[in-house]
Amino acid sequence: MAPAQPPPPLEGKKRRIGMMTSGGDSPGMNGAIRAVVRMGIEKGCEVFCIYEGYEGLVQGKDFIRKFEWPEVRGWLSEGGTLIGTARCMAFYERPGRLKAAKNMVLNGIDALIICGGDGSLTGADKFRAEWPGLLKELVDNKELTAEQTGPFKHLNIVGLVGSIDNDMSGTDATIGCFSALGRVCEMVDYIEATASSHSRAFVIEVMGRHCGWLALMAGVATGADFVFIPEKPRAENWKEEMLGIVAHHRKIGKRKTIVIVAEGAHDQEGNKISPEMIKDLLADKEGLALDTRITTLGHVQRGGVACAYDRYLATLQGVEAVNAVLDATPETVTPFIAINENKITRKPLVQAVLDTKEVAKAIEARDFNKAMSLRDTEFTDMYNSYMTTTATGLDEGMKLPDKRHMRIAIIHVGAPAGGVNAATRAAVAYCLTRGHTPIAIHNGFAGFARHHDDKPLGSVREFNWLEVDGWASKGGSEIGMNRETPKESGMELIASLFKQYKIDGLFLIGGFEAFQSLSQLRQARDQYSSLCIPMTLLPATISNNVPGTEYSLGSDTCLNELMSYCDKIKQSASASRRRVFVIETQGGRSGYVATLGGLSVGAVAVYTPEEGISIDMLAADIKHLRKAFQEDSGQSRAGRLILVNEKASKVYSAKLIADMIREEAHDRFESRDSIPGHVQQGGTPSPMDRTRAVRLAIKCIEHLEKYEDRKDSTIINDPESATVIGIKGASVVFSPMKEVEENETDWPNRRPKNEFWVELKHIVDILSGRPEVPRPEPNLTGLKAKDRKRGLA
Repeated sequence: MAPAQPPPPLEGKKRRIGMMTSGGDSPGMNGAIRAVVRMGIEKGCEVFCIYEGYEGLVQGKDFIRKFEWPEVRGWLSEGGTLIGTARCMAFYERPGRLKAAKNMVLNGIDALIICGGDGSLTGADKFRAEWPGLLKELVDNKELTAEQTGPFKHLNIVGLVGSIDNDMSGTDATIGCFSALGRVCEMVDYIEATASSHSRAFVIEVMGRHCGWLALMAGVATGADFVFIPEKPRAENWKEEMLGIVAHHRKIGKRKTIVIVAEGAHDQEGNKISPEMIKDLLADKEGLALDTRITTLGHVQRGGVACAYDRYLATLQGVEAVNAVLDATPETVTPFIAINENKITRKPLVQAVLDTKEVAKAIEARDFNKAMSLRDTEFTDMYNSYMTTTATGLDEGMKLPDKRHMRIAIIHVGAPAGGVNAATRAAVAYCLTRGHTPIAIHNGFAGFARHHDDKPLGSVREFNWLEVDGWASKGGSEIGMNRETPKESGMELIASLFKQYKIDGLFLIGGFEAFQSLSQLRQARDQYSSLCIPMTLLPATISNNVPGTEYSLGSDTCLNELMSYCDKIKQSASASRRRVFVIETQGGRSGYVATLGGLSVGAVAVYTPEEGISIDMLAADIKHLRKAFQEDSGQSRAGRLILVNEKASKVYSAKLIADMIREEAHDRFESRDSIPGHVQQGGTPSPMDRTRAVRLAIKCIEHLEKYEDRKDSTIINDPESATVIGIKGASVVFSPMKEVEENETDWPNRRPKNEFWVELKHIVDILSGRPEVPRPEPNLTGLKAKDRKRGLA
């Protein structure tokens, strides 16, 4: 029951925060709830969860419950929203909002964090605007006294956008959208197999009334033949355009046809385009006469557990929402928490909602250019990228003059990573569309050096589009890759081969070895004229340790594989009630995978090479585990995980740590070690890795083709003739290699000097309840270490 009298205000800036989910559910909402509850408690606040959205706020009583730390354990791996969401007609009317205000005052709640779509967040902002008037009315009606409402004169609200449609302006991603996209891509991948077997066409309908994000991204990620989205209807002759593209694809040998249509798709006159219309066109006996089926994915897109990205996005945004509440003043404009490229930011909610509604208005007014301009830069980039890759060889107007055509070599260097093939496919498509000749160098620099002239097939050969077109969803590297660098292969030989095969530009895809290779090639330009060509690197490694970027292809796929593995392990640990699993992650000398994995699975502790491991740290963590198991005796979801990077310590391996925990547990709980190993590199690439691969690969080829003047002096004197593309903060940037090599690279540890994610480790510790532990001392190096050992210092 709700208290008859509101509790006294908390001391200082501490608040009583109400957390609720509203509107359609989306994967990741539970991660946001967990983060808000635990971060709020960490900051000295009290957190109340409001069940069934606004309905619970109006009903009050048991719908509003104070949450404690243990109550959200295990929530990260749950789909939907565990505190429920419901339509609430009462909140649309002022009497309903009066009840809601009264219930908040009686529970002492003076701040709301709401996770929902634009409708839910608009309602919240209206509630805040009316708040003083609602309190006055409650006092006038004698439902509350002035003394009771006095401490609650100001209401602060923070929005978290939970939506599978990704339809909120001002943010690149909403909580749940990449999980939904993953579900769509998974279904399309399954359908492709049967479509190819029977040479069928499939029309697949996905969600999105006013937003084509799901349809567009699925089209990019799966290499669909045609896509219909509300923001950008096809030309008036869309029927002929679609049939022309499908006919062309069939003519060059494709056995399957995939058309993806958003539920809100229409033509330029505003007439709905239904899956049935598209099916009839493709199946027309007088036309293509394709055996065509329709699949409507429906609520499959909304269900299931959240992917790794949505889990850590929800977690970081939940943490930021609590900070925003504590920073707020009565004058603070209601914010929502956004992400732009890789940066969590606060933005004005009302403006974002207005911009979002403007999209729907622009579509209704048939101002489609305006509708596209109101979407973010990534959306427009993706649309242009999709149009380039689907119409390969069809639009002669996109070709450059003959004198500007280039022979562009594409090479994979390093270890396999998800998205490498998707990037190669996009680069080849763009090259062919522009009239360039894309050349595959098979098996990296080793293959180039030792097998370039093998018979009947050498390692250097032009790409075949029909073969490459099916690579959008393939993992690994279809042209092969290894870690050998040009110096190891022989720089003189490599330079002579560049000359022999008349290579005008080089596109490298790979990890730190690819970065090293580009550095070596750049530095050898003074000696070898054939290396005076534009070169660019697209980072692709699960370790995400390439300087010049905060994101590498494959890192998202790796986190999803690790998350899935950990979820299963945690289930085992929980089933046996009292067990700790110590899991070794890959990542080289970078703790990115371990840290982001820790955020995604709710690890108790994360050990990274950047910080190291000490005996005192382990002792403190074991003591914490003993206390934790003692306090939660008999509770469910009692399994716990520790993630340790493979190179966090030369001595303390995952097995040794597990053995130490087992020994010190004295049979009060158990400990096991587990190593997922190369599982983290494999599998089908995630939608994020696929779509970003396409976008960034096309930008790389665009960058190379800018160099019409390829004189040696021009190339050597232009720092941007050798670059690494990357996402930094809120921007996609090309960074000159020389600058990155000299200023941003920790060469001994094969990682960037400043790693953006290092601060996130503190959030892992906070949300797991890990106490402050002794940190390892840095190692002494060089003469200082020798002198100390000899007792001279």
